[in-house]
Amino acid sequence: MFNKLRIIFALTLCITATACGSKSTSNDAAAADSAKTTVASSATKNILVFGDSLTAGYGLDDPSESYAGVLQTKIDSAKLPYTVVNGGLSGETSAGGKGRIDWQLKQPVDIFVLELGANDGLRGIPVKETTRNLQTIIDHVKAKYPKAKLVMLGMQVPPNMGAAYANDFKDMFPQLATKNNMALVPFLLQGVGGVRALNQKDGIHPTAEGAKILAANVWEVLKGVL
Repeated sequence: MFNKLRIIFALTLCITATACGSKSTSNDAAAADSAKTTVASSATKNILVFGDSLTAGYGLDDPSESYAGVLQTKIDSAKLPYTVVNGGLSGETSAGGKGRIDWQLKQPVDIFVLELGANDGLRGIPVKETTRNLQTIIDHVKAKYPKAKLVMLGMQVPPNMGAAYANDFKDMFPQLATKNNMALVPFLLQGVGGVRALNQKDGIHPTAEGAKILAANVWEVLKGVL
């Protein structure tokens, strides 16, 4: 009887040890998977696209149809480790952007894409004032994330704003880009502005097809930055 009990006890220890070993192996595998996920997550960098209704995708059925959303699709297709954060707000002016940039910078920013000023131009806000506001936004980004790469998206206003104003407004973007060592997209709406078929009924905001062209304009420059 004693020998039988001893055998049973030995078998129990063996089974228990095997079960514990399996559980330990399972836990180790789970921990490894978790570590891989953490590493992958930390390896992903953020691209903050900061702008107005053009960035937000005003009037489109889905935010993914905005040019910022299309950029994410291009990045995913290229298998690049970047996440596009859409910081667009319809109706935003340079002054409004200056007021909310710090809130947007609470998240990590590796690449900052600035698309603001169009609403200033349509309202006839003095170019010097818009320039000061945009420079303040850029300064805040530099102070918070000095290693972030910067991209400026240029805009233009209709000629009915006056030739002098239109020229000064157009020149503002490359001047700011040069001053702050920013990559420049000369004109975000190139190939779309004024083309009725690529704009919504208001004639200002691009359709989904128009947004794809905007994304292509930005991608031409952004892919080099990435």
